[in-house]
Amino acid sequence: MPVKKKRKSSGSEDPSIRKNKITSRCVITSLISSYCRTQTPGRLLNTDDQFSSKKCLAWFYEYAGSDDIVGPESMEKFCEDICVEPENIVMLVLAWTLEATKMGFFTKEEWLKGMTSLHCDCTERLQGKLDYMRSQLNDPVLFKNIYRYAFDFARDKDQRSLDMDTAKSMLALLLGRTWPLFPVFHQFLEQSKYKVVNKDQWCNVLEFSRTVNTDLSNYDEDGAWPVMLDEFVEWNKVRIAL
Repeated sequence: MPVKKKRKSSGSEDPSIRKNKITSRCVITSLISSYCRTQTPGRLLNTDDQFSSKKCLAWFYEYAGSDDIVGPESMEKFCEDICVEPENIVMLVLAWTLEATKMGFFTKEEWLKGMTSLHCDCTERLQGKLDYMRSQLNDPVLFKNIYRYAFDFARDKDQRSLDMDTAKSMLALLLGRTWPLFPVFHQFLEQSKYKVVNKDQWCNVLEFSRTVNTDLSNYDEDGAWPVMLDEFVEWNKVRIAL
């Protein structure tokens, strides 16, 4: 989930040294979390039973400003603490879980509702849920829900469509590793006349990626596909023939 980057001062710490420190801390934290998850109930209490709303709220205020919102700069620090890059798809899954309405922001209500459902009231517990959240992407129904959520999450709220740059970035995040035709479709979008992607086009791209063969042999030209996808198929035929 993209966030604004902080401007570095001329006297700031060398980025490579800072990255090594972060990586080392993340490895140690990960090992501790893994150790805790393997302990028997007799050694550790059930983590779900220990969930504390008060602790969860205090955790929220480690990042939130006076307006009760975690904003872009605080989001960067939050991502650093849980050892996840802001652009990692698991951050989109987390936003979906929290039902966040605006990219780069978590409100207090979103945080408390979502973290309560995850039974997470601290960094370590959320880290312990990351694999679970990633696994949700393997469920076709949940993935479809997350994919559709991403459209409204990423668009400017005063616009009904996604601007093309944002659409390409989100499609790469969601389909780039699983749809073999995505690099070709991305190339098509790069040279196309389209400046925005509307919701119907967005939803149909997912359906297209799931149902149409890589060689497009089963594409139904008389089907109810958006014109954008008809044009993609025709463009690809010309590209292959060259």
